[in-house]
Amino acid sequence: MTNKEMQRKRTMSYFINAADELIEEEGIKNITLRKVANKAGYNSATIYNYFENFDHLIFYAAMRYIKDYALALPGYLKDTQNAMDRFLKVWECFCNYSYIRPEIYYAIFFPNLDKDMEHYVIEYYKLFPEELGNQSEGVSTMLLKHNITERGMTTVRQCIEEGFIRKEDAEQFNDMTLLIYEGMLMRIMRNKISYEDAIKNTMKYIKSIVEQFLIKDYKFYY
Repeated sequence: MTNKEMQRKRTMSYFINAADELIEEEGIKNITLRKVANKAGYNSATIYNYFENFDHLIFYAAMRYIKDYALALPGYLKDTQNAMDRFLKVWECFCNYSYIRPEIYYAIFFPNLDKDMEHYVIEYYKLFPEELGNQSEGVSTMLLKHNITERGMTTVRQCIEEGFIRKEDAEQFNDMTLLIYEGMLMRIMRNKISYEDAIKNTMKYIKSIVEQFLIKDYKFYY
């Protein structure tokens, strides 16, 4: 990095760290621009020199919570033998980490925003590549997708290439798994289900969907 880029990253980190602390203290729904600026030690207007808007900053603060998931993925995937193994293990890891922080993950993947945030994800990992970890090419591509539908399709396409599901079934297959995930995430946020039961049920339902669409033999690992 150039000195200018390092200074930009450092200042952005002050704001992101302040927002991160406020998320821990008050919850993501209670953060305000003034609170973040005060905690970071800057005036509110300075934030707009580094972020397009307040949602941009909050998105980056929320992205901090993806780090543990991204760093854990290689461990989940190390013993996988094929694309379907990877598909299921990615879901298992994602549920394990996202269900701990349901409001954060909901804010990241189901934002109440009009514009696509995928370019922010790419920019974020350019600034903080250490948070992406050492991933395979396919997994890195998935992590760089903000749109959760495209994230899912990254691993689904691999299942198509290896002959586990038909290409014409891909969108329906992906959509059904995402509907289960979003519904379960909402149940956790409303305290309708425990963390453990949410993971167990999500993987059970996703496995049932896989069984409906499989076109070749596959031995489930659980």
